[in-house]
Amino acid sequence: YNGDGYLGACALIFHSSPAFLPSLSSRYFYFPRKIPTEKKEASLMASPSQKLTSVCLAVIVLLALTATIFRKLEIPSSRKLKTEELRSSKNNSTMAAKRVKGVELNEQHAVSDPDRVADEVASLVQMSEHNKTARRKLGFFSCGTGNPIDDCWRCDPNWHKNRKRLADCGIGFGRNAIGGRDGRFYIVTDPTDDDAINPKPGTLRHAVIQEEPLWIVFKRDMVIELKQELIMNSFKTIDGRGSNVHIANGACITIQFITNVIIHGLHIHDCKPTGNAMVRSSPSHFGWRTMADGDAVSIFGSSHIWIDHNSLSHCADGLVDAVMGSTAITVSNNHFTHHNEVMLLGHSDSYTKDKLMQVTIAYNHFGKGLVQRMPRCRHGYFHVVNNDYTHWEMYAIGGSAEPTINSQGNRYAAPMDRFAKEVTKRVGTDASDWKKWNWRSEGDLLLNGAFFRASGAGTSASYGRASSLAAKPSSMVHTITSTAGALGCRKGRPC
Repeated sequence: YNGDGYLGACALIFHSSPAFLPSLSSRYFYFPRKIPTEKKEASLMASPSQKLTSVCLAVIVLLALTATIFRKLEIPSSRKLKTEELRSSKNNSTMAAKRVKGVELNEQHAVSDPDRVADEVASLVQMSEHNKTARRKLGFFSCGTGNPIDDCWRCDPNWHKNRKRLADCGIGFGRNAIGGRDGRFYIVTDPTDDDAINPKPGTLRHAVIQEEPLWIVFKRDMVIELKQELIMNSFKTIDGRGSNVHIANGACITIQFITNVIIHGLHIHDCKPTGNAMVRSSPSHFGWRTMADGDAVSIFGSSHIWIDHNSLSHCADGLVDAVMGSTAITVSNNHFTHHNEVMLLGHSDSYTKDKLMQVTIAYNHFGKGLVQRMPRCRHGYFHVVNNDYTHWEMYAIGGSAEPTINSQGNRYAAPMDRFAKEVTKRVGTDASDWKKWNWRSEGDLLLNGAFFRASGAGTSASYGRASSLAAKPSSMVHTITSTAGALGCRKGRPC
């Protein structure tokens, strides 16, 4: 009451006729009006309890109206966001129709600004214990193990009906690899590889060379003995879940000058050098291939690559090699065994384009019969996080040409050999030089006399470009990596 015969909207409504309530609900505000002088005293004689009730009811009505307004404002923006996501998905699919030629393609798709990636990662690291990224919607945490990739999809008994969900579960620098998510399914029915120039429909080679995005699965268990390198095209997923698939006893996988590849659930072993032959790389192109080294997975000038839940062993050269400006790579949940030079990241000390390389090595088990290079790094930025190192003969992590290595939350169990207790090795470099390199161990569990020789400035800021996810405590490593390697998934039950 303002002394001039005016009352606010609330007092007017609740001390006058209830008929005013619909008037308020049909408008967002009700403006005060002049009250006759003879009614002032009647209005002011309301009891305190009546006044309190009036105020509470008025507040409730106003809150309801406010919520209605905000819902109306949010609906258009939500629809706009979904429209933009659909357009983005279509754009990704359209990119698959463009054939990759030369290193220029990698420069187009690679991470051109590692500092920008580091800023993005810094925000991700501050997120929940389950390492949710901004673009992911994780679910099925009821059977969670603490492994954010597995917890994203493995608990779903209908995983075989939701296979492409895997593409939204990536972590680390390769987390944006979508593979064939936006394409159709291709079912491999034929394990043969009789003709590398004109592959038969239904074979793995025929699937991986197609221009369009494809999610490649297998009709049954099979052993594929490749006669020549399996040269892949962009936007492909090879998904071995639900079948026991071996690529063995011949050539293996080459990812060259392409982008967006996911390789999941394969046994890759006993790969041999092949070459000096014509090999098809797309429906419209085949060419002469010189001798390949015999890597299980060779990544050459490519970006947005995710190698997850594979079992790799016994190859002529490396198990996973990434060279010639490759970047935005995650190697996760793999089981490595029985091999000498496990992983090479970086082409040579003189190849400076590898300074842009960013690779995440996470949740892997480096097991029996391994000797060295887990990994061996040049230039670039490498996040080694929550891996289980149970065996090595010479060293675990090595490098040259001033790489930045960020080791967090790993478990290193040194061999019995007292001359091989050191986790790290600087290759062919004087101490006066490598002492400036940024190598750090943070939260690692060092067992059986293992020791990590750190170097460099030692500040957190210096490792920004080599940070890609929040590390779990090293005490969780055994649980996180207990099912590393190809999984024995069966339809109708959690994998």
